[in-house]
Amino acid sequence: MQVITVGVGPVTPEDVLAVARDGAAVVLSPESEAAIEESRKLVEALADDVEPHYGVSTGFGALATRHIAPELRAQLQSSLVRSHAAGSGAEVEREVVRALMLLRLSTLATGRTGVRLDTARAYAALISAGITPVVREYGSLGCSGDLAPLAHCALALMGEGEVRDAAGTPMPAADALDAAGLQKVALAEKEGLALINGTDGMLGMLVIAAADLHRLLTTADVAAAMSVEALLGTDAVFAADLQALRPHPGQAASAANLKAVLDGSGIMASHRDGSCTRVQDAYSLRCAPQVHGAVRDTLAHAESVAGRELAAAVDNPVITLDGRVESNGNFHGAPVGYVLDFLAIAVADLASISERRTDRFLDVSRSNGLPPFLADDPGVDSGHMIAQYTQAAIVSELKRLAAPASVDSIPSSAMQEDHVSMGWSAARKLRRAIDGLTRVVAVEILTAARAIDLRGPLQPAAATGAVVHALRDAGVAGPGTDRYLAPEIETAVRLVADGTVVRAAESVTGPLS
Repeated sequence: MQVITVGVGPVTPEDVLAVARDGAAVVLSPESEAAIEESRKLVEALADDVEPHYGVSTGFGALATRHIAPELRAQLQSSLVRSHAAGSGAEVEREVVRALMLLRLSTLATGRTGVRLDTARAYAALISAGITPVVREYGSLGCSGDLAPLAHCALALMGEGEVRDAAGTPMPAADALDAAGLQKVALAEKEGLALINGTDGMLGMLVIAAADLHRLLTTADVAAAMSVEALLGTDAVFAADLQALRPHPGQAASAANLKAVLDGSGIMASHRDGSCTRVQDAYSLRCAPQVHGAVRDTLAHAESVAGRELAAAVDNPVITLDGRVESNGNFHGAPVGYVLDFLAIAVADLASISERRTDRFLDVSRSNGLPPFLADDPGVDSGHMIAQYTQAAIVSELKRLAAPASVDSIPSSAMQEDHVSMGWSAARKLRRAIDGLTRVVAVEILTAARAIDLRGPLQPAAATGAVVHALRDAGVAGPGTDRYLAPEIETAVRLVADGTVVRAAESVTGPLS
């Protein structure tokens, strides 16, 4: 089993994916353990102080003015976790829960939260044992961080609530801890607060989304290349010198991908003999690098924000490097929420241009000689008519999901938390948007592959031909009479999601951007 060492510095996006998706175990570094022990001494000293200190000897949020007697402070921490574990709705995906747990552990490891070393070690052991607390869809306003989702995780650490074991079996947390040989934790001063005050859920989903979008952007370039080829478009507009006139890095990368994938196309060569009378291609073909590239640059910006957030120690109050215990507002999720919303806009537009290319294949007035709807016997057969309907339905939903969550602040906690980020909601809708984009691009590839076959005996580029062969090898038949189409769409979705489409193209081109 892979083991990720969590230190006082940031974990990497690769670390997050290894824990979230690959089930990697975690261990604290010696440096982080030393930092945790040092900051705990400060918290324990403050616990003995007659003066109240927020999070140590007071209530929370709007109840922060109450001084809590020493004999009630353990109850205060456990009560905080139990009351905040108030999520509702569908169960959140395992990969999301594991990502947010790793990121909370990463903040504990900085030594800026004041938890005990045994508590941090217990949290790491929970992750390593593959025990996944059941977290519900609704409950986080993204300020103070992802309180409810993180509280459900802290509750499991206490041996309470619901979890799934490493095999995915649902059970009470106490039973899962016993089966794994782990002890439940009785929280001490400051610990309940430290376990729930963070942007870890929205950040984890951002990191996962970024990884998925990197693959989907390359796949979208491959899909666009297949469409340009099968619609008898031109690759001349993708020339590097033309792209350099507008020097956006994402645009240059997408154009280079398109040129590489289309290299050597017999279909494209067939209409370069002077007989073609079209002056220029439609925007959905000609402007593919500009749109795809803008999405790439948006993703790069989002990843820069994620990188800074991975390096953050988000808690309130926080133990500073010079030993102060200070209240702060770093838990507010606005920086993450904004880029999550920005990505949802970009995803919607990337899906939109993909759907427009697909639609061109099905209209005899725009497909340059292909049969209506790519049907075998138009009128008797409907071809890919309804596959495009599926795309259109998804794109319509993606436009709704592009409406930003981060502008919809709603006050809470008796107006103490009077402006919230809604970053968790932005992340949840982005996950749905990425699933939709995967399906839209898959339908474009499925349709373009059928059109490429219909251009026979003209030969496609070696790279686009390799993608067509990958579809056929996976059981998606070539052109013919109508058949049950939904399974073929799902096969194409799987080949997009698992990277098969990109690997097929890259088997010819070498690595694509």
